[in-house]
Amino acid sequence: MIAQPLEYIAPEPFAAFLSRLKGILREKEISLILVGLPRNMDGSYGPAALKVQEFVAALKDAVTVPIKTWDERLTTVQAQKFLIQGNVRRDQRKQKVDKTAAAILLQSYLDGLAK
Repeated sequence: MIAQPLEYIAPEPFAAFLSRLKGILREKEISLILVGLPRNMDGSYGPAALKVQEFVAALKDAVTVPIKTWDERLTTVQAQKFLIQGNVRRDQRKQKVDKTAAAILLQSYLDGLAK
């Protein structure tokens, strides 16, 4: 399998995020939600990871689909390099970087399952 970006949904406001997510869950028959967990380069967790863990806790109360976190270190850097190599203009890269980083995160997870 090859991961492809679907869409970026802003997490705030949470009610709007949740509404769109639930729509996608129904439309695509999703069996797992994968959330990127930011870690420091030494593997420790910082303030951003704590925010993600709080977000995941709130999400678990709102949906029935299992949720898994996955290390997202360097996915944004990889996404930027990928978009630059693809000659994507700077103004368009800003719009596409989150979706591309999410696809890289998902591909990393899928590759990990294959091992």
